[in-house]
Amino acid sequence: MSTIDPHGRRVLDARLHLLDRQVIGADGEPVTTVDDLEIVGPDGGEVTPGAPAHLAAVLTGPVLVTRILGGHPPPSRWERIEWRHVVAVGTTLELDVSADDLDLDWVERWVREHVIHRIPGGAHDPEADS
Repeated sequence: MSTIDPHGRRVLDARLHLLDRQVIGADGEPVTTVDDLEIVGPDGGEVTPGAPAHLAAVLTGPVLVTRILGGHPPPSRWERIEWRHVVAVGTTLELDVSADDLDLDWVERWVREHVIHRIPGGAHDPEADS
């Protein structure tokens, strides 16, 4: 359960409330899951010990291989969702924008269009045939 700080702001535990949570777009459709967080200092730069910091963005990206083999994906591979788009934190993170507005599923679309559709039968829904 989250707590309230002396200034009346909700305090979240990143591991408990944010990481690996599903992100839902404004249209109610699943967007992605939270893989990491971008935390910045008060001026938007590096976080320094003892200085206040805030959450700037939710990060998602190709982390499966790095979770298995170790290491971190390069920063260029992360997709960012600005924290200002998060309107609710519960069992999921709810956004004020839709998945189409964020364009986070471009890899999935590319694979579907350039690989899956080339496989015989890959361009139609088999359940529609029944």
